[in-house]
Parts: sequence; structure tokens; C-alpha cells
Amino acid sequence: MMNSNPLDRAFKTLMVIVLGGVVLYVGKPLFIPLAFAFFISFILYPICKMMESKGVSKALSISLSLSLLLMLGASLVYMLYLQFEGFAADWPVLSIKLTELIQSLKSYAISNWGLRPHEVDQWTIDIGHTVATRMFSFVEAASISFFINVVMFVLIPFYAFLILYHRRMLVDLLIGFFAKEQASRMREVVELAVSTYYGFIKGMLVVYFAVGVLNSIGLLLLGIPHAILFGFLTAFMTFVPYIGIIIASLLPISYAWITYDSALYPLGVVAIFAFVQYLEANLIFPWAVSQRLKLNTLATLMVIVIGGILWGAVGMILFVPFAAILRLVAERIEGWDGLARFLGQE
Repeated sequence: MMNSNPLDRAFKTLMVIVLGGVVLYVGKPLFIPLAFAFFISFILYPICKMMESKGVSKALSISLSLSLLLMLGASLVYMLYLQFEGFAADWPVLSIKLTELIQSLKSYAISNWGLRPHEVDQWTIDIGHTVATRMFSFVEAASISFFINVVMFVLIPFYAFLILYHRRMLVDLLIGFFAKEQASRMREVVELAVSTYYGFIKGMLVVYFAVGVLNSIGLLLLGIPHAILFGFLTAFMTFVPYIGIIIASLLPISYAWITYDSALYPLGVVAIFAFVQYLEANLIFPWAVSQRLKLNTLATLMVIVIGGILWGAVGMILFVPFAAILRLVAERIEGWDGLARFLGQE
């Protein structure tokens, strides 16, 4: 009788959700690289399958596919290095302009606010000390986080290799958790999951293209040199959560400052990027990605928020295809119709 009680079923469902969330949060050092490795395996699987059909050994086909992907990743790192190099070359000019700006602000405060020069100097020293302290804390935390992420992401190629190499065993293991009459359905889910993630990748490419176009238009209207280059570089660097957009925006901001010798243009660049990022987070990403994953916009936004809570910025990326795969499973399991309707499109 207890099993037929709706309140009892709702309580058990809530407990499963809460415990699942705790496991995902506590185990994210393990689950995040594994999740990336699974999705990389989905992307590389057709390439490996094609090479194996032509007589290439399984190990060699997987190694070649991963090597190609790592080369693309190395190219992105090189682009990041070029941005740092360009910013470092412009730093002497930026430093002079920053000093001039501080002197102008001090003169304005003394002339218009009736402050004494030593008070302004002390105030400047206090602000500099506070900023330096907070910046040191930020750099320290960012460095620790970067080191942890590097260690985690170094494991991804190894995980991906093993997943691709033992893919048949893993599929059989997964299907073993379900009844025999559902085995054919679960094989279909696995095949659909691969094509679903392809849809996710296509959606992300649309997001990057749209963000790059909007960034470029805004910079062109503002009159920033190399607007198209800066616009698309900034768009692609958003793949690196938070840090990517900050680093990518330094170069166009510095060029705006040097070119026009005014603080209004750098502020204009910041405003453009902030506005485009707002559109990307709230409109472009949910529309472009959910359309290809066949998720409705409300469910996509909720999944992004839940992913951010559990796994941070990485979860905001990974949980969307998770939800799409969950929808595929829910459509093929009896009793999960409500979840399938909630995640799916009408």
C-alpha cells in the first residue's frame, strides 16, 4: 500500500534527487573529467569507426583521433599566448596612461572636492593596497583552481581512450542494468545519445558564430581597430568559463585606450561585451542549443542553473547534453512520461 501512496513516491523521488545532487557535488573531481571524456568519445566515435572499417587497428584509430583533437586544443592555447604577448607589448603605454589617469583624478579631487593633497595621497595608497591585496587573493585562488583543473583535464584523454577502446563492454554493462525487454531500447538510446551530442556541438558552433558577429558589429560601430578579429576571438574564448572572456577582452580594451586616448572607448568595449554576454546566456545559448537537443527553453535554463550550482561553470556546459540524454531515456521507460514531457518540446 505504501508504494501506491503518491506522497510516498514523491518523497522517495525527492530523496533520490537530493542524494544524487550530493553525490555529483562531492564527486565532481572524478565526474567532471569523466563527463568530458564521455562526450569526447561521442565526438570521436564516428571517426574511429570509419578508420576501423578501413583496417586500422582500434588502438591506432583512437590515438590518431585524440591526437587531432589535442592539436586543435594546442592551437587555442597558442591563440591565448598571442593575446598575452600583444597585451605585454602594449603594457608600457597602458602604464603611462594609467598613471596619467590617476594624476588627473587626484587633481580633480583636490580642485573640486576641497581635499588636501596628503589626504588624496593617503586615500590613493589605501585603495592601491586594498586592490593589491584582493588581486593577490584572486590570483592565488585562480592559480590553485587552474592547477586543479589542469590535473583534472590531463586525465580526460586517457579516460576517452579507455572509453573508446572498451566501448562495447561499457554498452553491454549499461544495458545489463535494465530488463531484457528494454535492452533494444537502451541500445537505441546509446545511438541517439551520440547523435544528440553532435547536435549540441552544432548548437555551440551557432552560439560562437552569433556572439562573434554581435561582438564584431558592436566594435565596428565603436570604431575599434581589428573589430572582426577581436569579436570572434572573444567569442571563441568564452569556451573557457569566466577567465576566457576576461583575457580575450584585454586586447580590444587596450587598443581602444591607445587609439582614442579616452576612457570612454574602453568602457564602451566593456559595455558591448557585457551586453552580448547577457544575450548569449539568456537568449542565444538556450535557443540555439535547446533547439538541437530538442529541449524546451525553460528546462534548458533550469538545467544550466542546476549545473552551475553543482559543478560551477563547467556544469553549465555539461548538464545541457545530460538533460537531452535523460529525455531520450525518459521517453523509452514506462512511468517517466512526465519527465519526458517536461524536458521535451511540444
